[in-house]
Amino acid sequence: LAFDHHLSLVVGAQTVSFGLVFLVEDSYLLTIYFRSLFQQNTPGIDDLRRTSFTHPPSTNSSTSPHSLPSFDMAYAQPFPLAAPQTKVVQPPSFGPDLAVRLICPECRDPNPNIVEEFGSGDLVCGNCGLVLGDRIVDTRSEWRTFANDEGDDPSRVGAASDPLMEGMEQLDTVISFRDGGSGISRELQRAASRSQNSRTERNLLTAFRDISSWCDQFSLPKTISDIAKQLYKRSDEEKLLRGKPLDAVIAACIFIACRQAHVPRTFREICNLTHVSKKVLGQCYKALEQAFNLSPGASAHSSAASPSTGPETLLVRYCNHLDLPPNVQSITSDIVIAARKHGIADGRSPVSIAGGAIYFACHLLGKVKSLRDISAVAGVSEGTIKLVYRLYYAEKEKLVKQEWLDDGRAKLERLPFDSTK
Repeated sequence: LAFDHHLSLVVGAQTVSFGLVFLVEDSYLLTIYFRSLFQQNTPGIDDLRRTSFTHPPSTNSSTSPHSLPSFDMAYAQPFPLAAPQTKVVQPPSFGPDLAVRLICPECRDPNPNIVEEFGSGDLVCGNCGLVLGDRIVDTRSEWRTFANDEGDDPSRVGAASDPLMEGMEQLDTVISFRDGGSGISRELQRAASRSQNSRTERNLLTAFRDISSWCDQFSLPKTISDIAKQLYKRSDEEKLLRGKPLDAVIAACIFIACRQAHVPRTFREICNLTHVSKKVLGQCYKALEQAFNLSPGASAHSSAASPSTGPETLLVRYCNHLDLPPNVQSITSDIVIAARKHGIADGRSPVSIAGGAIYFACHLLGKVKSLRDISAVAGVSEGTIKLVYRLYYAEKEKLVKQEWLDDGRAKLERLPFDSTK
């Protein structure tokens, strides 16, 4: 409960109107405001607001309750209101609509009903059935599978496509083998396999497995395996080697692939790997070479001739098997080149020349290897290596460079006259 009291005072020649607000009970005076009709040189309302009362009204005071209290100190407004900020109104801006909306060109429906068929990879209009796109990518999350996981495979994608299997169904359905031990599933699997794959496809898959297995046993790179598979598929399509044993055809394909990839293997090595006779292997090789115009060392897509398998290409592998240092391999290669230049041991097989050159260089440089070890690595008899060595020994001055003798690496005295040592 409060009351408002107004009074007017005359200060000098000016009239001031006071308005005082008091609380009835013993409380402090809260507010005083002045409304004045000051003229010049009178304090303004802001100056009067800075003043405050320091003494609350007392009921025991002899003064009148309407008397004015004294002004003792300035008053600071707690938590003053922040000055209102003027909000800047931005003018509306307009830009192109970057949202892409796919609308069926047949229906022209502004609210399209587009269905994504991830199973078939198609984008189909749900109203008219028009296919709007194909081979779409499933952007949903994919399950990962591990070897030790139990249960069915949650993966929804298959293995990478093989270009060699083009034209054959690579994503076929497999019948489960869980039949409670009745044996029916095995019969169903056999029947499904026969119905899905033709005889040609089954033979091709069998040949591909054999090629991969033999290349792995021979430590051949995957490039050679792919070339051999491609060559076998072409020969099977052209029916070139009908009636020939499958192992012989595969062996010939591997031999040609090795020559094309410059990873030479001899007939003897291929025959030992595949257990095919040298005669049958030679027949298959000649048939493929004539049919596809395969020059020695030609690539699979070109028939341009390149150097055939020579002893230099065999030296690297033979020296590695014999644990010979690189300098022995380099000098042996120079000896073979010099022998060819002077016509020494012409007409001999590359394997025999490589074995004889290694035997000659090992004695010349003091890195002696037994004749038995060289014969085992080269795959030729010891007598053949001795024969080539005798030919090299007779022309040793033409084969050994003077700089090898000057720096002490080679000594002619180390060469045994009797090659049987």
